[in-house]
Amino acid sequence: MMDNVSVISMFTLSGFSGTFSHRVTLFLLTLLCYCVIWLVNLTIVVTIIMDKNLHEPMYIFLCNLCINGLYGTAGFYPKFLHDLLSTRHLISVPGCFLQGFMIHSSVCAELSLLALMAYDRYVAICRPLVYHSMMNTKRVGVYVFFAWITPFFLMFISTGTTVTSRFCGSHIPKIYCINLLISKLACSASIAQVVFPAFNYTFYVGHAVFIVWTYFFLIKSCKASKENRSKFMQTCLPHLLTLMNFVGSVLFDLLYVRFGSKDLSENVQNFMAMEFLVIPPIINPLIYGLRLTQLRKRIAHFLCCTGSVCRLKA
Repeated sequence: MMDNVSVISMFTLSGFSGTFSHRVTLFLLTLLCYCVIWLVNLTIVVTIIMDKNLHEPMYIFLCNLCINGLYGTAGFYPKFLHDLLSTRHLISVPGCFLQGFMIHSSVCAELSLLALMAYDRYVAICRPLVYHSMMNTKRVGVYVFFAWITPFFLMFISTGTTVTSRFCGSHIPKIYCINLLISKLACSASIAQVVFPAFNYTFYVGHAVFIVWTYFFLIKSCKASKENRSKFMQTCLPHLLTLMNFVGSVLFDLLYVRFGSKDLSENVQNFMAMEFLVIPPIINPLIYGLRLTQLRKRIAHFLCCTGSVCRLKA
């Protein structure tokens, strides 16, 4: 017997349902923002890769953090820019799953990398005598590998629980796709759609707890030593600011998705939804670029050399 329920092949991003005033202006500002994200993150990545003096654990983790910033925003900005100039805000079902996967895995990878950076600073300040043995090149490579592969694997499993679902709705009340809203469109919910996301939330809340625990011991150690306080201010303060910036932005969006008021205007809702895709990718490289003296000098040297080559060619 044939099923009369039609197969949904496209979703509508109904976060754009209101009329955008100054749509072209918003498009240009968003394009500028995306260009700045690429500029500041790519500058950090290229500088660290090109300069062998920066091939240390802290800078390797920072390089991966910037790469992750480019990866996560690539899942949002191209589609968002297209939708700003379009009258129909449709996305294919596979495209929606891909966008949700990229954004979710990027958030999780960011937490993993921030946890690694916290651990690196803990070992450097609290256990300096064993730092080089605990953070050697081989171990750092393994840490970075798992910081990337674990979010990809967990998000692949989590996304897979919804991919095979039959959908009874096609409207996603957001400007981009996330797994929670996609799963709500399914005609029926499976236990896996509850268990796997719950495990993922718990797993990455554990990352946040680990980071807090690490900083507790860092601050405790820094109180007893003037040298450690100097190390903390130089290398840990940028990381702490980055962590607060990222976690605050993500929590802002998560709490709104689950408990937010529908009385807010659509523009405010959209700003809250995209805040963690705008502020951290721009602010994080700037914080590290300005606070880490060695990196700041290398970037300045790299830019000066590039400018000199350009002038010579001219």
